Amino acid sequence: MAPDSKAFCSGPEYRAALSVSQAIRNAGHQAYFAGGCVRDLLLGLTPKDFDVATSATPDEVIALFPRTKSVGAHFGVVLVQTDTDENPTDIEVATFRNDGIYTDGRRPDAVRFSTDPKEDVVRRDFTINGMLLDPIAFDESSNLDASVLDFVGGRADLEAKIVRAIGDPATRFAEDKLRMLRAVRFAARLEFEIDPATMAAIRAQAASITKVSIERIAAELTMMLTEGHARRAFELLDESGLLGHVLSEATKLKGVEQPPQYHPEGDVWVHTMLLLEKLPAGVSPTLAWGALLHDIGKPATFTPPKPGVAGDRIRFNGHVEVGVRMAEVILHRLRFSNEDAEQIVALVKNHMRFGDILNMRQATLKRFLRMPKFEEHLELHRMDVLSSNGNLSLYEFAKQHFHEDPEESARPKPFVSGRDLIVAGYRPGVQFKEMLEFAEDAQLDGVVNTRAEALAILKERFGAPPQAFTTLTSA
Repeated sequence: MAPDSKAFCSGPEYRAALSVSQAIRNAGHQAYFAGGCVRDLLLGLTPKDFDVATSATPDEVIALFPRTKSVGAHFGVVLVQTDTDENPTDIEVATFRNDGIYTDGRRPDAVRFSTDPKEDVVRRDFTINGMLLDPIAFDESSNLDASVLDFVGGRADLEAKIVRAIGDPATRFAEDKLRMLRAVRFAARLEFEIDPATMAAIRAQAASITKVSIERIAAELTMMLTEGHARRAFELLDESGLLGHVLSEATKLKGVEQPPQYHPEGDVWVHTMLLLEKLPAGVSPTLAWGALLHDIGKPATFTPPKPGVAGDRIRFNGHVEVGVRMAEVILHRLRFSNEDAEQIVALVKNHMRFGDILNMRQATLKRFLRMPKFEEHLELHRMDVLSSNGNLSLYEFAKQHFHEDPEESARPKPFVSGRDLIVAGYRPGVQFKEMLEFAEDAQLDGVVNTRAEALAILKERFGAPPQAFTTLTSA
């Protein structure tokens, strides 16, 4: 457990939550820090936020503070807006409650407000999230252990590194299906094990995860990928049976053999898990999803060696093209933004191009290096290689050229524009794109050095314009 110190509770949000709690206490109500912040404090981690649980009703909370937002007053949740140290902070304040039945597997049909903190705690998800902290006592004494209220055995489970549902796990997951994904995420991020009874309940109800909105599922998966323990998270998703219902395409990676001379690590699933293991905490979501999906097209394109053909090997012809289409379908299903989906698909589409980098013409290489967010392509290649044969020579080549190639060389202003072509007498049409790319390639390759030379080479390649202007403006 963490030492009895509040050195990590000096930020504005802690002070704001303490101030809110003190005001509620002064009005004659109970007020405690609740949920993940208590767990993190006991683990010696800096909490992301501080939530307050209270015996005061939403109306009583609203009456106490000049600025509030009723974000879920029906469920007892009010945001209190504070200006502690001139830093506006929103503190979530929730009234103790007892939930009714959950008919939709997402939220209770009705709630009854309570003044009993234990009654509030036993409806929560996991024991490690079910502890309360008396913030006033903690602030005065700095004694963390003496300030914690634990009605559910959360401290023992923290010591044992166990994620355990409060009460009957089947009931907890029937109430809120998202809790199954949260169990996996907490176990992975904290490097805990999932209690056997809790895991059994997840397996039994895994198929019902589809009742959760796809946006919430996508958000949980993204957090799993970006919190530094992606491999463990996806192995637990697979072990629990959830993966087949939230991302069935990934389950098909298992058992798909690869040519050992290129992939001594094993099948596509093993390779992908090794890659996920290399994703650091805080990695960009687009890079993380690109890593997960980069080989998603391999199962559908698996071709075994031809019998009797010496030297033949396993092949995945067209796996990139198939993977691009699959990634597009997956990301559309998960409601990714167009911008993020385009970047993830680009990572899938281009991850094999590093194999051709030594043979690229200068124009092709410069276009390759100036792809949007090229650093993500480069990092995906590095992790991909380290998860297979370990040969980083192409990575080092690309990295060197990316950092040494000056911006004006990799992205020079084109000698020729569409207007130049029109002035030269060419008629606008679909061929313009091809002509402009041809001229830019010649420029990047150093074949032409002026606009006049670029127009001349276009004339050689595409023929003279049907009608040429006598004067070529420079505008």
